[in-house]
Amino acid sequence: MQLDNTAALVTGGASGLGAATAKALAGHGARVFAVDLEDAVGKAPEVTGVSYLAADVTDPGQVRAAVGAAAGAGVPLRTVVNCAGIGPSMRILGKKGVHDLALYAKVVQVNLIGTFNVLALAAEAVAETDADEHGQRGVVVNTASIAAYDGQIGQAAYSSSKGGVVGLTLPAARDLAQYGIRVCTIAPGIVETPMLATVSEDFRASLAAGVPFPQRLARPEEYAQLVLTIVGHDYLNGETIRMDGALRMAPR
Repeated sequence: MQLDNTAALVTGGASGLGAATAKALAGHGARVFAVDLEDAVGKAPEVTGVSYLAADVTDPGQVRAAVGAAAGAGVPLRTVVNCAGIGPSMRILGKKGVHDLALYAKVVQVNLIGTFNVLALAAEAVAETDADEHGQRGVVVNTASIAAYDGQIGQAAYSSSKGGVVGLTLPAARDLAQYGIRVCTIAPGIVETPMLATVSEDFRASLAAGVPFPQRLARPEEYAQLVLTIVGHDYLNGETIRMDGALRMAPR
């Protein structure tokens, strides 16, 4: 599928994986609409070809408005990338007691339900576009995590939410096949994102040392590169791809 003269929607697009993806898609000719929370949008860098929209992925009305902006750009909406997510940690039983149920629900609400909300509402708009000569209308790329498979201590909520994204991938691809829409998921390992900016260099080095090869943290641009590959590879569908340097997480 071609990106030139098409529109793309990227959630979590103001920083990290989303910002790198928005920039990469714009660099390949797409008109990109980067969605993020209002505070994040206000701090986002200016990137040629990228427009920023403030929206909460868990709010159907706000997502529908963002999708409408992308779908009304004058070129067909073809690419949707879900990068928005949160990752707080808490043990099921800890020193302060039982895992906070509200926190668990919030993580699932943002990471899983938010992903589904964007996928469904964007697919509705993509399905209304004219198909290309191969019957294709678009592709949705979701973001899981290797925590979906190798969840660590304190990651019950996060792993549950990302495991849900993995489980969503195949049925979503099957549901949307009749509309010419593909669905894939990327499960990154440890990526050098703003979430790691607050930890020490020694701690980052210890994380990198655990990766078999290449022995370093992944870069957001590598995630974006994989998104471009999925978009351009028409036979990739219904698949979750690990991007982790062969890392398998230890319990802690």
